[in-house]
Amino acid sequence: MTAPAHDVVDLIRTKRDGGTLAPDQISWLIGAYTDGTVADEQMSAMAMAILLRGMDRAEIAQWTQAMISSGERMDFSSLTRADGTRRRTSDKHSTGGVGDKITLPLAPLVASFGVPVPQLSGRGLGHTGGTLDKLESIPGWQAHLSNEQMLDQLDRIGAVICAAGSGLAPADRKLYALRDVTGTVEAIPLIASSIMSKKIAEGTDALVLDVKAGAGAFMKTRADAEELARTMVALGTDAGVSTTALITGMDAPLGLTAGNAVEVEESLEVLAGGGPADVVELTLALAEEMLAGAGVEADPAEHLANGKAMDCWRQMIRAQGGDPEAPLPEPKHTHTITAPASGTLSRLDAYAVGVAAWRLGAGRARKEDPVQAAAGVRMHAKPGERVTAGQPLLTLTTDEESRVPRAEEALAGAAEIADSAWQPKPLVSARVSAEDL
Repeated sequence: MTAPAHDVVDLIRTKRDGGTLAPDQISWLIGAYTDGTVADEQMSAMAMAILLRGMDRAEIAQWTQAMISSGERMDFSSLTRADGTRRRTSDKHSTGGVGDKITLPLAPLVASFGVPVPQLSGRGLGHTGGTLDKLESIPGWQAHLSNEQMLDQLDRIGAVICAAGSGLAPADRKLYALRDVTGTVEAIPLIASSIMSKKIAEGTDALVLDVKAGAGAFMKTRADAEELARTMVALGTDAGVSTTALITGMDAPLGLTAGNAVEVEESLEVLAGGGPADVVELTLALAEEMLAGAGVEADPAEHLANGKAMDCWRQMIRAQGGDPEAPLPEPKHTHTITAPASGTLSRLDAYAVGVAAWRLGAGRARKEDPVQAAAGVRMHAKPGERVTAGQPLLTLTTDEESRVPRAEEALAGAAEIADSAWQPKPLVSARVSAEDL
């Protein structure tokens, strides 16, 4: 039996004591953990050491590269225009929030300008929703495509939203599950490398990051969000991917819906040229970044107004077995929460709304849990709007009436109504690019 190239305990001690891991040490560690040579308890200790001691830019880059190297890399270089020139792909990743349905209108909008969008998405866990869960509320829609099917759809239609294949960054899947049960999810180097290993392995030319900050976000403060954004932009830049990030607010939910089918419904409103102002604003801001990253100068609002984005949406849904004209699922039960007083809605806590939607059946506690397509929360007012005592404030939807009381518990104190003037915060508070590093 060949002796291991490194002693994992020595590597743990190095990081525990604030030292720097060499590139060959990191490559060996990730490979050895993926193949089972390094045990879960040893990688748990390393993850905790990284959480407490951090990593420098070179270490994070090497860690990310090692996770990429654990699996396959996708290649979209065969996507060409009629004149034979290569089409640059552009993608978006959000760090997750409540009511964050932006991917749904964004992917077909950007694709309608001739920029292919290979959007590998995930499922919801806890209070944040999952793009695939939302789309699966459309009758017939399928999340799983082979690499060949994905490439064909990108070539023909320009947009695909699907599940990531098992071959992309398998080391990340193993490490992600470990972090979830060892209190190390919050380690910024591990968050950044987890996200970026999959996005770089995906093979996109340009990447825009939507890094959320606030009550309903993973990063509660703008400072933490900016640190994560800078780390991820550096990883993308170092890997040759044109990468920018927007820091966006997540104190209140995005739009007026949180759930699955209700968020698809709201996305369709945006694609039809309407929809809530904040959803439209963020969709357009991210679309501008994605188009610029692919070298296209255009006003994305034009394709919401003239129907081209909606046409692309319908083609994308049909290509994956869905019926874009079919009615969306309706809930078996609804329950209305009314405004307790008259005044200005000064706060609507995003985290509380997300937990309520989760408890109603829109989300899951474990990856294997089923979700309800029709479960969720409809909001009848946004912070800054006037409300009258007794008017509907929130409508809870579910297929199981027994879930309503616990959802109501989550919403206790979530809404505040004040007499004083309300001061809005900008939805997009900062932009991070390679020039800012």
